[in-house]
Amino acid sequence: MPAAPRTLCLFDVDGTLSLARQQIKPATLDVLLGLRAAGTCAIGFLGGSNLAKILEQLQLAGRAPVLDEFDYGFAENGLTAFKAGRALDSQSFIGWLGEERYKQLVKFLLRYISELDLPVMRGTFIEFRNGMINVSPIGRNASIQERIDFEIYDKEHRVRAKLISALEEKFGSWGLTYSIGGQISFDVFPTGWDKTYALRHLDLAQWDTIHFFGDKTYEGGNDHEIFIDERVQGHTVTSPEDTVAQLQALFPSAS
Repeated sequence: MPAAPRTLCLFDVDGTLSLARQQIKPATLDVLLGLRAAGTCAIGFLGGSNLAKILEQLQLAGRAPVLDEFDYGFAENGLTAFKAGRALDSQSFIGWLGEERYKQLVKFLLRYISELDLPVMRGTFIEFRNGMINVSPIGRNASIQERIDFEIYDKEHRVRAKLISALEEKFGSWGLTYSIGGQISFDVFPTGWDKTYALRHLDLAQWDTIHFFGDKTYEGGNDHEIFIDERVQGHTVTSPEDTVAQLQALFPSAS
């Protein structure tokens, strides 16, 4: 029996394994599974979205269950976690923050968003998740094209950055972190519950090297904390195709 791999590769989902809220391409998945099958490395996904959304993007018709194909599955920054298809302990944002503070936070957000004047606004401005909340000024029900248009608009007008500044001013003593991810939203979670949280589920002595691939690795992006973590070798990617190219450069057997 071949020795277990001593290298682990963790992958952000949106913008890294697939386009935002779109399905992974079979060829991209095949590269990852090929590395795993060859014993080159173990693989894991590490996304900010909840598990259902991640599975929508990574589960392809006719393929084996994603949680069986990946050695690790981390949703909501690792607050929901799986190893070899088995669920690990999870954490609760509402349990940590408390109902009264949570209501204050939500009321502030809804009031602020209601006063924005954006080109378009859709539904689901706040999505409650197990380990965080996700806030979208345009609304998570936006179409693919509306998401693309908002991302361009946001780069110029800094809608998300300004809202985060308002939150930091209002709730600065609450121990919350605000992290921009994807095209239209940002996450709110307890400080320390960023993507480095997933590392708590790993036996670090098992791995010689842990690689992380993500597209939002800049300061304020939701890949930044794990990208700069000294326990990890971080890689900035620009697209799923770039992820594959970097894997092929790192592991020639992926070619």
